[in-house]
Amino acid sequence: MADDFSGLGLSAKVIDAVAASGYTKPTDIQAQAIPHVLQKKDIIGIAQTGTGKTASFVLPMLTLLESGRARARMPRTLILEPTRELAAQVHENFEKYGKNHKLNVALLIGGVSFEDQNKVLDRGADVLIATPGRMLDQFERGRILLTGVDILVIDEADRMLDMGFIPDIERICGLLPPRRQTLFFSATMPPEIQRLTARFLRDPIRIEVARQNSVVETIEQRLVRVSGKPEEKRDALRRLIRAEPNLKNAIIFSNRKRDVATLARSLEKHGFSAAGLHGDMDQKSRMETLDAFKTDKLQLLVASDVAARGLDIPAVSHVFNFDVPTHAEDYVHRIGRTGRAGRSGVAVTLMAPSDGKYIDAITKLIGKDIPETKLGGAAEAPAKPNGEARPERTEAAPRRERQERSERPRRGARRPVETDETPARASAGKPIEGIVADSPFGTDGPVPAFLLRR
Repeated sequence: MADDFSGLGLSAKVIDAVAASGYTKPTDIQAQAIPHVLQKKDIIGIAQTGTGKTASFVLPMLTLLESGRARARMPRTLILEPTRELAAQVHENFEKYGKNHKLNVALLIGGVSFEDQNKVLDRGADVLIATPGRMLDQFERGRILLTGVDILVIDEADRMLDMGFIPDIERICGLLPPRRQTLFFSATMPPEIQRLTARFLRDPIRIEVARQNSVVETIEQRLVRVSGKPEEKRDALRRLIRAEPNLKNAIIFSNRKRDVATLARSLEKHGFSAAGLHGDMDQKSRMETLDAFKTDKLQLLVASDVAARGLDIPAVSHVFNFDVPTHAEDYVHRIGRTGRAGRSGVAVTLMAPSDGKYIDAITKLIGKDIPETKLGGAAEAPAKPNGEARPERTEAAPRRERQERSERPRRGARRPVETDETPARASAGKPIEGIVADSPFGTDGPVPAFLLRR
């Protein structure tokens, strides 16, 4: 395995751009995949989040695209992503690593006007990055011809399956030249995905860099028993956040979209820099919220699974599962938001009395128990999660309960009705004095000031 990028066969332009970004050693998926991609082999890459898989196809594609030229409406390569945010992040990777190239990179996602996208397509796209729905919309409008695509990348294939995009993927594959190169990436390989690879890939090289459904070893996992009452759970979350001495930023997961807005508002009310992110927000608000989180203007991002799956934010220090995911696989994806690219991370899961069966499924999937921690205390030995535990009642409990009651409407007051279609308010918050952003080289900066606004 190559110890640096210069031994992988990449062009000098790409190696210079990688060096300028501060990276010197390829990750396992990069070291194994890049040489095969450069040899124009089909690839099945099975890799967990945070393993550097995006660069494993971006870097060799840049090298391969140095020869040739795009024609109007005929992209040379096509990258399919399940969400707008993932597509935008891949676009950012091409801008960063392709700074020594003069390539035209087009981004086709919802929430952006067709007119702006048509201008880019008419110039000729060397790289087309798209979500399946918008790509097919443009094809049906006659704005794209797919007969010139030499490389197809299907990223986050298992997420494509979850979101119901497999029929669109099958249709798109049928529109492409049969003798293309296909690069296929997925965190897991359920039977439906295996059938897809058998149908559309030719003698693929299989690369697996981590055991399926495993979690990164640099992530410290904790389990905290809490009350099932919403106001008491929110109080427990605030106490946990305040108790973390090295908490730089965090993603907080809620199972329901409507609860994302409620939790984000509650955290803001108690002085935290927080905002919500879920699939029903308009594209402008989603991108503004993500940008604020990436640039340390926002410390707490409250999100649903759909919104946060696959986000490429390398320096997230903590993940909090405000709700235990009902599907064990989602736990792996959630906590994979931290501990990325060799960094350490912390994942804390709040377990209500009714969550025992979900925790059992998670521990069975990951092959070990999650160490249990008392609220505000030190970690104990791993414990089986079955059974109920009454939340601790401290001397401050009456005061907290009065504070929580103040959040509730008075009897007879009209209360706003929240539905799954109610968008979360994207409040980026103000920068907190003392916060130091990560360097552009992916190394951790100084430990920032405490989250709580004073």
